[in-house]
Amino acid sequence: MSEAAAIGIDIGGTQIKAVAVDGEGTVLGRCHTDTCGQAEILLERVNSLLEQLPSSEALGISTTGLVLPGSNKVAWIKGRVECLHGLDWSKQLDRSVYLLNDALAAMAGEAWIGAARGVREAILMTLGTGVGGAILVHVRVLRGYLGRAGHVGYMTVDALGSLDIARTPGSLEDAIGNHTVRARSFGRFESTWHLVDAHRRGDPEAMRLWLGSIWYLAAAISSLVNIIDPQRVLIGGGICEAGGALFEPLAAYLEQLEWRPTGQSVEVVPAQLGREAGAIGAARNAMLGGGV
Repeated sequence: MSEAAAIGIDIGGTQIKAVAVDGEGTVLGRCHTDTCGQAEILLERVNSLLEQLPSSEALGISTTGLVLPGSNKVAWIKGRVECLHGLDWSKQLDRSVYLLNDALAAMAGEAWIGAARGVREAILMTLGTGVGGAILVHVRVLRGYLGRAGHVGYMTVDALGSLDIARTPGSLEDAIGNHTVRARSFGRFESTWHLVDAHRRGDPEAMRLWLGSIWYLAAAISSLVNIIDPQRVLIGGGICEAGGALFEPLAAYLEQLEWRPTGQSVEVVPAQLGREAGAIGAARNAMLGGGV
């Protein structure tokens, strides 16, 4: 196989996805495997994926958790793939590795060849088990001082609410994330998909819960718009697949909440790269020597 410009690997809670890409973002090879909660087995699976792809000197990895700028280690991770904490990827793989938080990597991919291409300022919100996010400023992914930038799921939408895993009261992640659906519905709905399906069928309680979640999302977007003033907001993650059940009420609520002093509204669009966004962005980060 011919050499690729870069390889990107995204380590998620359930799957590890890997891609080899050329300099234009064309995927030359892809493969995946299940995630494992044991570091030794996880490393074996990463090495197996690397053997299945075209070779490249540039390797980027994206993963959940807090990655300090310029670091090859996850400095903080809670509740998901905790075996990644403190793992030195360059040492374990015996090669240079560029590590990036998965949501920041997804934004890097979307800014390169996806829904944020050609945009200077944008926000990505990934809605799934929790809520991830990333911010693009001057065509660069914002990382912040400690790597905390972009964690939009940990912003407060209910100041009197319970503390989330990052000690944020009433966070957006807890208001709309799949992990709280059962608790929010007092055991009636097992997942967001059950909730959305019941909403579409006109179930009054499901409609109240789902539209209440979208109201919180609209409030969060409106607040972020006031702080960052992006041209575009990208919505990704599994919940994005709800389609009109998500985007139509969201647009209606933003009509009420968004500050539009010139009459111009922020563009809210679906992310384009799907489940490979993190891997593609990780490859782009490696291609640029960690400079996305």
